[in-house]
Amino acid sequence: MSQSANLVPIRLKKKEDRRLRTGHRWIYSNEVDVKASPLNSFEPGQVVRVEDHRGKALGMAYVNPASLICARIYSRHVPQLLDVAFLCKRLRDALQLRGMVYDKPFYRLVYGESDGLPGLVIDRFDTILVVQITTAGMEAKREELVDALETVLSPAAILLRNDSPVREMEGLDSYVETVLGKVPEMVELEENNTRFQAPLLGGQKTGWYFDHRLNRLRCQNYVKGRRVLDIFSYIGAWGVEMLSAGASSVTCVDSSARFLEMAQHNAGLNGRGDDLQSVQGDAFEVLKSLREAGENFDVVILDPPAFIKRRKDSKEGLVAYQRINRLAMQLISTDGILVSASCSWHLQRRQLLEAMRKAAAINGQRLQVLEQGHQGADHPVHPAMAETDYLKSFIGRVVR
Repeated sequence: MSQSANLVPIRLKKKEDRRLRTGHRWIYSNEVDVKASPLNSFEPGQVVRVEDHRGKALGMAYVNPASLICARIYSRHVPQLLDVAFLCKRLRDALQLRGMVYDKPFYRLVYGESDGLPGLVIDRFDTILVVQITTAGMEAKREELVDALETVLSPAAILLRNDSPVREMEGLDSYVETVLGKVPEMVELEENNTRFQAPLLGGQKTGWYFDHRLNRLRCQNYVKGRRVLDIFSYIGAWGVEMLSAGASSVTCVDSSARFLEMAQHNAGLNGRGDDLQSVQGDAFEVLKSLREAGENFDVVILDPPAFIKRRKDSKEGLVAYQRINRLAMQLISTDGILVSASCSWHLQRRQLLEAMRKAAAINGQRLQVLEQGHQGADHPVHPAMAETDYLKSFIGRVVR
C-alpha cells in the first residue's frame, strides 16, 4: 500500500476546488463534504490528503476542525509529509530568495503561505531567530521546525513569540518561550545603513517591522534639511532613518514612554541623539495639541497600527484613517510631504488614497501623489492569495 493511501482524506464539495486549483491555500469549513469527511473526526493539526468531490488528490494540508479556515495546503505533491526534510527544503528555498536580495542577515525569513509554510512567520536578526506560529498544524510540528532551523541555519538562539491574538481563533494558548540558546532583551540590526537595537521579548510582534524597509528608503529622498514628524513611531524606525538621511530634526509620537526611550537610544547609536524629540500620548490627541500650539513640519510620517483588523470594523476604521490623515495634514508646512501607510489587509489601496483625498479636501489643501509603496521582497506576495498583499503606502505633496 502506498504512503498516499495511508493518509486520511478530506473531501470537498462539488465545484469547491476551483479556488484551490488557481493556487489558493485555504479551505473553509463550508467547502468540505462533511458526510464523506466529517470535520469532527479530525484532530487539530492532523495532516490530510485533500481531494475534490470525485476523490482526485489536490494536495496535502493540515486540519483544524475548530477554525473557519479548517485546512491549509502546504504542498501540491501527494504524498508529502510535513516532516523535517520538507521543512528544511522550504527553509532553504526561503533563504535562497533572501540571499539574492539582502547583503546582511536582517529580514523576514519566512512569510507564511508565500513561502509554502502556512501559519509560520520567522524574522532573522543575524544568528537570532524569532518565530511566530499561528496555526494548530504548525504548532503540532513545533519540534520538527526547531530541528529544521538548527539544520539549515545553525542559529545561536530561537525565540518563539507565540502570543499573537490570532492564535485564539485556532484554539491555541498564548506563550513566549526560548527553545534554543539565550535570547537578549535587545538585539542589534541594520537597515538602510542605519543602526538599531530592537526589543525581542518585550517589543511589538517579533520586535521589528521589516516590511516597510523599501518605503523608509524611498522616504529618505524627501527629508534632507527638513523637520520631520513621525507618528506611531514605535522605536523610531522611520524617524531615526530620516535623521540618518539628513533630516534637521525628528519628533516621534507614541503612546509608550518605553518605546520612545528606545527611539532616543537608536538616534544616539547613529550620532543624532540631540536631534530627536519625543511626545508621549494618544496620537489623535497629540496631533490636535501640536496644531493648537501652532507647530508645523516639513514632512509628516503616518504609519499607524491596523485600524481595520476584521471586515466588520471597516466602516469605523475608514473614518479613523480619514481623521488621522486630516490631523496630520494640518501640521504640514506649505509644500510639505505626507507619508501615509496602512497595514490593514481589509483596507484596499484605493480606499487609503480616498481617505487621504477627503482629508485634504476638508482641510482645503491640494494633494499630489508622488510615489506608492509596497511590502519588501522578504514579504513576497502569493499571486493566488490577495491576503498576502497587505501593505500599502503613499508619498504625497500637500499644497495649501
